Amino acid sequence: QVQLEESGGGSVQAGGSLRLSCKASGSIYNINLMGWHRQAPGKEREVVAQITRGGNVNQPVSLRDRFTISRDDYANTLYLQMNRLKPEDTAVYYCAAHYGGNYDVWGQGTQVTVSS
Repeated sequence: QVQLEESGGGSVQAGGSLRLSCKASGSIYNINLMGWHRQAPGKEREVVAQITRGGNVNQPVSLRDRFTISRDDYANTLYLQMNRLKPEDTAVYYCAAHYGGNYDVWGQGTQVTVSS
């Protein structure tokens, strides 16, 4: 399986934007489902967005107008464009490769902090 490394996190003010990247150590072409998840302090990890190899996206309705997931299988990279960030978006964001059969590979996470 691949190893995943996230980048692009940081601290921004509310209303700002960040673009997260997740670089895989190998090909992601055959990984049908990849995704971004986040975990805020004291809360459970939640799905931010998932994307299939064919480009189908699954994400909470509440995030669809601000967060956009994309993948570049040639660059073996997953992206998350986050706009109009809010303080409640503060969390550690994780990239994941979902191989199926409940087998997932996770990155180490990248911190996103949004100040009001």
